[in-house]
Amino acid sequence: MGIPIHLALSTCPNDTFAFHGLMTRQVDWRGLEFSFELLDIQELNRRLFAGDFDVAKASFFAALKLSRDTVVLPVGAALGYGVGPLLLAAEPDTRPCEQRQLTLCPGEDTTAAMLFRLFYQGTTRLDHVVFSEIMPRLQQRQADFGVCIHEGRFTWKQAGLSLVEDLGTRWEQQTGCPLPLGGLLARRTLPADVMARVRDAIRDSILTAQDDPDGALPTMRRCAQEFDDVVLMQHVDLYVNEWTIDLGSVGQKALQELSRQAVSAGLAPPQHSLKVWSDSR
Repeated sequence: MGIPIHLALSTCPNDTFAFHGLMTRQVDWRGLEFSFELLDIQELNRRLFAGDFDVAKASFFAALKLSRDTVVLPVGAALGYGVGPLLLAAEPDTRPCEQRQLTLCPGEDTTAAMLFRLFYQGTTRLDHVVFSEIMPRLQQRQADFGVCIHEGRFTWKQAGLSLVEDLGTRWEQQTGCPLPLGGLLARRTLPADVMARVRDAIRDSILTAQDDPDGALPTMRRCAQEFDDVVLMQHVDLYVNEWTIDLGSVGQKALQELSRQAVSAGLAPPQHSLKVWSDSR
């Protein structure tokens, strides 16, 4: 038996694409014994706070709050330009401006919710629900606004909803950085050689999926909210990029900016900062 690693990831297409090779053992596990859980992003965040995983995908806002106990691995991140959550409205030509209005967010620890609070602090009431409920509840006029993530970025027009703002575009304009949505966290208690093996196995998995994108589709379809293969691959094309393979200096700068903005706005504890792990080789 190898060293056990309890690994959790989200059900969104970019994660199931990137981890397909690892979950199907198409890549070398490097002496590790992975067990997997696939969960909604806010459930992932909640379970991370409970200390349930060795390695897990998390919103970078949650990662910031957990930065005393975890480090960010340099692989597996969702970070980029034009990748931000969308603020949608049930009715056209409306904007958040009144406390009687209701905005749905995909979890209080998500980066999407953090961005709404940064840019629309105190404008409406908030309710945190599973991301897949947001667009249907807007269609049924059960809320005024919703912060939309994952596949909904490509399907909101068909749902008859209105765009208020691309929160990622606003982030880019204000910071000049790509938007860091989520990444892989590892417990600081893991030995350095284990972290290096986890990183390398995941990087192999990403590269394997990029070499054979169609091979990952069965795994992606099993978990997706949207079953159209074109939409699934649009999601991958948007969220799996050079920074997914290695965050690099640009990615690290973006994480520092997110840390600064969240702490400055009182949304995260002072002195907390996202750190990217390196084996210094």
